[in-house]
Amino acid sequence: MRKQFGLGVSLAASVALLAACGGGSDPAETATTAETTGGGADGAELVVWSDAERAEAIESAAGQFEEDTGATVTVVQKNFEDLRADFLAQVPTGEGPDITVGAHDWLGEFVESGVVDTVDLGDRAGAFEQVTLDAFTYEGQLYAMPYAQESVALIQNTELVGEEAPATWDEMIQMATDAGFEERPFILYTNGPEGDMYTSYAFQTSFGAPVFTQDDAGSYTSEIGLGGENGLAYAQWLYDNGSAGTGYFTDTIDYDIGNELFATGESPFIVQGPWVIPTYTDAGIDVAVGPIPAAGGETASPFVGVQGFYLSAQSANALLATEFLTGYMASDDAQQALYEADPRIPALTAVAESAADDPIMAGFLASAQNGVPMPNIPEMGAVWEFWNPVQIALINGEDPDTVWPEMVSNIEGAIAE
Repeated sequence: MRKQFGLGVSLAASVALLAACGGGSDPAETATTAETTGGGADGAELVVWSDAERAEAIESAAGQFEEDTGATVTVVQKNFEDLRADFLAQVPTGEGPDITVGAHDWLGEFVESGVVDTVDLGDRAGAFEQVTLDAFTYEGQLYAMPYAQESVALIQNTELVGEEAPATWDEMIQMATDAGFEERPFILYTNGPEGDMYTSYAFQTSFGAPVFTQDDAGSYTSEIGLGGENGLAYAQWLYDNGSAGTGYFTDTIDYDIGNELFATGESPFIVQGPWVIPTYTDAGIDVAVGPIPAAGGETASPFVGVQGFYLSAQSANALLATEFLTGYMASDDAQQALYEADPRIPALTAVAESAADDPIMAGFLASAQNGVPMPNIPEMGAVWEFWNPVQIALINGEDPDTVWPEMVSNIEGAIAE
């Protein structure tokens, strides 16, 4: 569940910043763009779909692009919830946009439906955080230009346990118990009785049990990775910390209850996203944010969600649209402005590091740098209905050796259908 994470930076600042930007701070880049189009894009139109949060920043970058090329960029505002379905429906008819803002986990469906084209970032690709490129990579091909990322991280109450970040689960529990929180050293968000493996995924990966495997290029395969001994070890860990074991985990922690427990000092540690920070700081809690500690023997890698710009497979001006993305929207200035309009961690490393001057944002960035993109393949749709309920079953004392292999079998069966 994502809430808006405001950092108090006005959109007006974004617009003022972008008014001066073209393809970055190097005038040669703008000259190259003009030469590429030959100034001969007069009369051409690019249509960009965006939600309201990002539309004005895109329009500002488009102003310089229009001046350089003679083209027109029309930004159409839509509800973010409608973008995916509308893009799938309208691109095949030729009525869709040239470019749309979207989330990376739409990619598998977009590729399978033939509605998106590949994007070549050229030399600029090396300037992006690798996880953001992996997120938009499908079968070895990049299909969008990333601009923002977000993940959950460990949040701790510094008044209760200090600012030093625990490296492991055991270390975290020891810190909490030493501070007097033997019964509730950590808050595991489970979306109440529904289960929420998204938020707890980093603990699972620390046991070496990814939901799907990735190939050498970073693309997800359809091979299930959560089975076998590693998956069972994670299942046993959930069981051991549920009602049959320590009792740290329950099926009662929904979004509001978890936030209230942390904001009132009932527990010193929670894993959540940047959207909850205002709730805690407004309650007077001083927080530190950092990577999620490993419960198993490997790095705890949370899911990373990435936002970016897709290029339509039916664009009549694909070269011009690519130039707008790679020469203008991929500039440091444009990505900084998008960050200020919608403050998620920037995809460009330099801009992300600048945002990390804020220690809270630095903590979320560090967590994301340990992370992996949530799978963008269609097979992921078959996972949630079996995966989330098993979390609750294990917490409530059901046998790991029974329910976990059954879950894996159910997922494999659903994928095969």
